[in-house]
This record gives sequence, structure tokens and C-alpha cells, in this order.
Amino acid sequence: MSAPVRFPRFFVTSPGPCPYLPGRTERKVFTELKGDNSDELNDALSRIGFRRSQTVAYRPSCLGCAACVSVRVAAHEFAPSASQRRTIRQNADLIVSVCKPWSTPEQYELLQAYLSERHPGGGMAAMDEVDFADMVEHTPVRSYVVEYREPNADGSPGRLVGACLTDQQGDGLSMVYSFYDPHHSARTGLGTYIILDHIRHAHDIGLAYVYLGYWVEGSACMQYKVRFRPLERLGRDGWERFDPEIQAHAIDRLASAPRLDQPFGADSGKDGIALAVRPHH
Repeated sequence: MSAPVRFPRFFVTSPGPCPYLPGRTERKVFTELKGDNSDELNDALSRIGFRRSQTVAYRPSCLGCAACVSVRVAAHEFAPSASQRRTIRQNADLIVSVCKPWSTPEQYELLQAYLSERHPGGGMAAMDEVDFADMVEHTPVRSYVVEYREPNADGSPGRLVGACLTDQQGDGLSMVYSFYDPHHSARTGLGTYIILDHIRHAHDIGLAYVYLGYWVEGSACMQYKVRFRPLERLGRDGWERFDPEIQAHAIDRLASAPRLDQPFGADSGKDGIALAVRPHH
């Protein structure tokens, strides 16, 4: 006789200010990832729009609002645009290393430089080294940190210029949070390059998707995600391909707006774990 299935218990946070759309409130539903089946549970929840933050899987559950839409790139069909090909060429010399999920002072220093420039006053701005270590190391699923380093003169790995905390799931890579050197004088598009490299890696190891978290129409810092095609979005009837014409118009609008080369994962991190919880009955 098989052991009984234990369904996860779900909870909901108290409403708070929405970090993406001014004047709105947000609420999250979440559950704990623990036990021998954490990977399988995380995989299943990610396919219905959940994200991971440490040992918690969560998704928006806002009253009267459905602006946060889960999106993923179809890695096997992806073809970079002309500008994305330039970004790949400009950063092709970077040395990419897949590391165990252990935080380092060098990673934390890079994160702080990134946050002070791109997200001053945001939910992660007050993150100290212990908070950062918790974000990276408290994982019950298959995770790693991908580091991007410039080569030294002898070709060995040198200065860290980018990093990404990544989950490897059954059908794809989920980019939990990425950050990079925002002051680099010789490189552009580091945030974009990190996503492009994950798409390449997913394709090479036979994974179908790269999960980009939530796309929020009307939030400037989330619009960069529409640049990656083909893009799928999660709707009431499941995952569906983003309409090419609508996506093209969104890319055109983005091209005419001030450039925000945000990294993937701005919808995660400390904001995702500061959960003022109450049971969801």
C-alpha cells in the first residue's frame, strides 16, 4: 500500500503596497518547500505561476488585480535579435562558472553596487550579508550560482561582473535573481547577456524553457522581458504563446522608452520572503 499523499498547506500574506504599480496593494499566497519531494513540488508549482524564495514558493493573489503574468522563453525556438546578437558578441569573452549555492563577499559587494544604482530604496536595499547568505544558501531544491567573470591577461577567471541565483527544474531553468556591475565602462547589456546565456544553457542541456518570473504591463522595470521571443505567458487556460504582433508592439514601445537594462528576478529576493503571514483557510 502506497504512503498517503501530503498536500502542502497554503497561507496568504497581509496586503501591502505593490512594488510595481503605484497606488495598488499586493498579496501573496505561499507554501513551504520541505522534505524529500521539494524539487517535485517546486516544479509543479512553477508551472502554475509560483516563484521560489528560499524555502518558500509564492505567487501573487491580489484582490481585483491580475497584472502579474508569469512568462517563460521557449529555449529551443529562441533566435536572438540583431541587438541581442551584438550583446552576445560584446560579452562572449566572459568566463561562465556554475557554482554551488554558497554566498561570497565578492558576490555581496557586487549586489550592493547593483542595488545602490538600480534599486535604491527598494525592498532589498537594506539586505546585509546574512540576508544575502540566506537568499542564496537556504534552498531545498537543485540550485546554483552562475558567475560571470572577466578574463585575466593569462586567461584565468578574473573580476566578477555578474551573477545569477538559478534553480534547475524538470523542464527549464528558473532565474531566481540576477545582478551585475552597473558602472562598467566597457560593457553594455550585462543583464540581457545573463538571460541570453541561460537560454543557451537550457537549450544545450535539453531543457525547454527559461522562466523569467512575472511580466507586469505598466511597470517600466518589468518590460525588458518582452524582448525575448518566443515568449509564453500563463493564462486561465494554461501556458500560451504571446501574440507575435502584440509582443512586437510592446518591443517597439520599449525601444522608444528610456533603457532599463534590468536583470531578471526583480520580482524575487527579499521582497518575496518578508512574509507577514496569516493562515489561508
